[in-house]
Amino acid sequence: MTETPTASPAPNTIPVGQAVGMAERILTKLLAGVLAETGTSRPTYLAMQRLTGLGDNAGRDAYLADLGYWLELDPPDAEKLIDSLVADGLVTVPQGTVRLTPAGKDLLGKIRTGAGEVTAKLYGQFDAADLQAMITTLQEITTRAQVML
Repeated sequence: MTETPTASPAPNTIPVGQAVGMAERILTKLLAGVLAETGTSRPTYLAMQRLTGLGDNAGRDAYLADLGYWLELDPPDAEKLIDSLVADGLVTVPQGTVRLTPAGKDLLGKIRTGAGEVTAKLYGQFDAADLQAMITTLQEITTRAQVML
């Protein structure tokens, strides 16, 4: 029996998971610098991001479940995070619906502006179509991985 030769990977090629992990790690470090400039903790930022992902209008239970899933928080810790956002004046929970306050929107805007300045330096030299293809691919990988879970 003969074996079909396979091409060996180029010396600088790394597995997709490793490349994504390395990119995520270094981007997280850059984001940490932006968060430090605004005095915002990572959990606070991520919680506000998740709320905007829910349309800035989420029922408290749905928001708790979302925080639990995406931030890997148990229900008491997710409750504490929401309570801290309320105490800091970043969100309000009128009639059980979680929404960003004007101060929360302002802070998130400052963070996004700072992150945008950093990423503009990183992404500015790439073709917009290539970046969009990367985003689409990563979104599809995320969707497929969620199904697998």
